Amino acid sequence: KCDEGLFDLGIPVLGICYGMQLACQALGGKVDNTPSREYGRAMCEFTDRDSIFRGMQESEQVWMSHGDQVSQIADQFTAMAKTSTCPYAAIRHNERPVFGMQFHPEVTHTPHGGQILRNFVIDVCGCDGSWKLGDFADAAIESIRKQVGNKRVICGLSGGVDSSVVAALLYKAIGPQLSCILVDNGLLRKNEQQIVLEEFSNHFKTDLHIVEAEDRFLADLAGIDEPQEKRRRIGHAFIE
Repeated sequence: KCDEGLFDLGIPVLGICYGMQLACQALGGKVDNTPSREYGRAMCEFTDRDSIFRGMQESEQVWMSHGDQVSQIADQFTAMAKTSTCPYAAIRHNERPVFGMQFHPEVTHTPHGGQILRNFVIDVCGCDGSWKLGDFADAAIESIRKQVGNKRVICGLSGGVDSSVVAALLYKAIGPQLSCILVDNGLLRKNEQQIVLEEFSNHFKTDLHIVEAEDRFLADLAGIDEPQEKRRRIGHAFIE
């Protein structure tokens, strides 16, 4: 069950599928199992095309995936959409910024689902859509500088996207205070160590230490066929 206090905070809430059922149940509605389960594409009739359904056609394809559904809504709710088997495909609270939809706007099978989410984020939540990835980078760099101060940082570098992005942010934040370590565990792709070294030297002017540990890792993996056990042993070897 959902704590009703969540809806007293005054913040916008969008319940999707099970989330809509939780919201309705918490605020006085009723959820029942239905023999007419909906799994797949469905035609949805939008009876209220203001707010989150601004710009939608009267009838559009949506994606359903549910067995239970809302069978009764409380007096403070209004139905916004329906399908042939789901009378409450979407609802809104009459006083609070609380919305729910039984279908899934986040999947490609709901062609205009992105517009619905955009309407909620911009029109209901008041966001302006001006955020850029560079804003995150600037904030992350400033946060790193405050946290690290004059200390040094060691970064485990694999050459993959995740560790490379972390290394790039660290380097922009603290420069030569950063030292990176690449562990060659014998499982890298052909020439990958050399590729990482070249890319690193082209973009970073700080230390990169190579640990040659092929024998250790391969010895730990000898005779092991089960993938999960391989992962466990690799992780344990890295920690040691």
